[in-house]
Amino acid sequence: MLSLRERMPFHFIKLRKIWYIFSSVLIIPGLIFLFSQGLQLGIDFTGGNLMDLRFNQATSVEQVREVLSGCGLGDSSIQQSGETDFIIRTSELSEDQNINLVQALKANFGEFTILRNERVGPIMGRELLNKALGALVVASILMIFYISWRFEFKQGLAAVLGLLHNVLFVLGAFSIFQLEVDSAFVAAILTIIGYSINDTIVIFDRIRENMLNKKKGEILEDVINMSLWQTLARSINTVLTVVMVLVALLLLGGTTIHNMVLALLIGVVCGAYTSICIASPLWYEMKKLETRPKTKAARV
Repeated sequence: MLSLRERMPFHFIKLRKIWYIFSSVLIIPGLIFLFSQGLQLGIDFTGGNLMDLRFNQATSVEQVREVLSGCGLGDSSIQQSGETDFIIRTSELSEDQNINLVQALKANFGEFTILRNERVGPIMGRELLNKALGALVVASILMIFYISWRFEFKQGLAAVLGLLHNVLFVLGAFSIFQLEVDSAFVAAILTIIGYSINDTIVIFDRIRENMLNKKKGEILEDVINMSLWQTLARSINTVLTVVMVLVALLLLGGTTIHNMVLALLIGVVCGAYTSICIASPLWYEMKKLETRPKTKAARV
């Protein structure tokens, strides 16, 4: 029976430069697009019109979107809150466009009740963005404190750098393909951060256990590599379970949550890769720096 060490096809830590290059190839184009053309912001950030409607008959999102498309508003956000209640967010409409939209809806669905019809400014979007960035900063600081208390500061720093890697990749992908970013996207980013840190902590916990039981003469990079292989099956099985659900939502969930689910799908897959191939190698790089001054001092 072969031991785990003999069954390892390759060494994660010795191949870390390949992971760094691969991540650079994925992230740098996204950063270029992000700084050159930015993100396609939805009305949550740019402002627009918000309509809260109650129809007299059961209606589907697809039927409402078909009417909006006929008015040149096919990209609008449509949220169904019941069989007959809908919240529609469109780009900013003039008075004539507003009247034409109401008439088109009446022509297709008959009389309905307008519960709310108002113009939404971009101030709400800025406030949402500021709160999301604040939540991200606070979460990162708390994670560093927690991981430093449970493991060590360098592992906390490596974990947060891995989370930054995930966020930049998702933002870059949405910038390259100019997918709309709204409040649901912000929620998806925060969810990705929570999911990714969990996998990273599991790996760091296994590394700590193996460090306590380290054999004489066993070097750090071999301990980390063995820990990654020991947790690899768990990481892959977990991410595949989540991916199955997200793919089903992507195919069957409708256009309203399409971009949010796509962001989650990209982030979850990237998070699994980052936990294995980026966070642990980054921590190893930091640990290597601890021994360099001692080595130089010994030589002197």
